[in-house]
Amino acid sequence: MRTYRLVVLPGDGIGPEIVATALDVLRATADLNGFALTFEEHQAGAGLYLQSGTNLLPETLAACREADAVMKGPVGLPGVRLPDGTEAGLLGGVLRGGLDAYANVRPIQRWPGMAAPTRFQPGEVDYVIMRENTEGLYASRGRGVANQWAASDIMFMTRPGVERICRAAFEMAKRRHGAPADGVRRVTCVDKSNVLRSFGFFRSIFEEVAADYPAIEADTLYADAAAQALVMDPGRFDVLVMENFLGDILSDLGGGTVGGIGICPSGNIGDEHAYFEPIHGSAPSLAGSDRANPLGQILAAAMPLDYLGEPTAARQIEHAVHTALSTSALTIGPDGCPLGGTVAAGREVVARLG
Repeated sequence: MRTYRLVVLPGDGIGPEIVATALDVLRATADLNGFALTFEEHQAGAGLYLQSGTNLLPETLAACREADAVMKGPVGLPGVRLPDGTEAGLLGGVLRGGLDAYANVRPIQRWPGMAAPTRFQPGEVDYVIMRENTEGLYASRGRGVANQWAASDIMFMTRPGVERICRAAFEMAKRRHGAPADGVRRVTCVDKSNVLRSFGFFRSIFEEVAADYPAIEADTLYADAAAQALVMDPGRFDVLVMENFLGDILSDLGGGTVGGIGICPSGNIGDEHAYFEPIHGSAPSLAGSDRANPLGQILAAAMPLDYLGEPTAARQIEHAVHTALSTSALTIGPDGCPLGGTVAAGREVVARLG
């Protein structure tokens, strides 16, 4: 029997609840598809920082490197901060760098049964943001300088770093079916190359990589124009590639157009290691109430199955979510919480697998 070992980082706030629900879905999916999953749980995030002064133990990072994949819940608590004022529980800097998970893959999709502030229907919004994960403005995390009069953070990009995220974006487009509006396989580079040299550097490398993929349309767009287009004309987009900070902002904007980031998963993927998580936060005000929306975490649980070579199982989870929402067996209320609670939402998804 095919067996995969996953390290599980439940996280903070609602993390343990929604991760437990997602693991139930994974177990049921594995049983249906004839493979086995083993889970090795490790504490990480703000809770661990309060106990030990670190948000990720060295042995946990080593376990993540040895695992077939990592499933992570949301981390961080607003009041748990480092001396410089930044959140102490966040793991992006240590995990992305520690695993060299350079491609942050963020699918944005319009799901049925979800109230959204835009006019678009299911099927009309379906794109992936490929956010560079290890460089850009966030390379300054913990390295900026400041005094009472001024502060500076540096935008840092390298040719290898930009090239590999651009190549990953074109490879992603090869596996997809094109933009919803016209069916064209397209990669859009989002930047501010009209203002900053670093973004000009990014765009020039994007254009070099694009030449190796003549069957895929290469498109470029300034970040401010892209923000507008993601709201007004999202159907034109298939895959978008961009620097770290821009990807952080525009993926949340995209999530807002389809009903909120509570239903948005993400993968952090490198050449040797990967971890998967929802893009939303730990929502400590909902912790322990059985009210949190687990769909972002459940859909994030489908992504490692693709990564591990089990695409049929991944599609089963996505189809189960789609069916539960489209039949109103699972309903997300105006407050973003599932009617009936977190555990019941997971049961509705499990019931529709297969």
